[in-house]
Amino acid sequence: MKQISTLLLLFFFTILHAQDDQKTSGLFYKASLSATLTNNEDYTIGNDNDESFINLNGIFFNNTLGYQFDIRSSIGLNIEYDHYLDQSLNFLPVYLDFTYNIFDFDDQVFIRGGYGKLVDLGKAFENGNMYKAGIGYRAYDDDFKNSWLIGFDFSRKRFSFRQEEKLSSFAVFLEFMLF
Repeated sequence: MKQISTLLLLFFFTILHAQDDQKTSGLFYKASLSATLTNNEDYTIGNDNDESFINLNGIFFNNTLGYQFDIRSSIGLNIEYDHYLDQSLNFLPVYLDFTYNIFDFDDQVFIRGGYGKLVDLGKAFENGNMYKAGIGYRAYDDDFKNSWLIGFDFSRKRFSFRQEEKLSSFAVFLEFMLF
């Protein structure tokens, strides 16, 4: 009788825990598109030559394979392609990032940071290191499995001979996360 009551109690707590933890944990894949913007120094108010005040300076494509530990924290391995239009620079950052949800409601507000290497793939790509910090908003689908993420990232890249060249960028990102 004691064993049956212990099993029923264990089963009851398992059901309560499963209902409480609706958000998915485990392995995930995330695809991302980011853009960094710059102001147009040649822009004047009331111009007639169809110039805009804000121009696209860079575009980034990111793939992430990661693990979500719980509803608050996750880690990811990122492979990204960065192309800066004005500077004609290409980067291939490979880095680890950590994400932490600071507010956990049905949707989440998160902060994240990452550090890694800029992979040298020949003359077209720069090598060095980089770090990234960001903030964003995560909205789940109806099943609390997949989600859309939107936010801002700041990244700093050090590259070239003795990593003396530096490039900082502020990007807007849109990501889709699959479990």
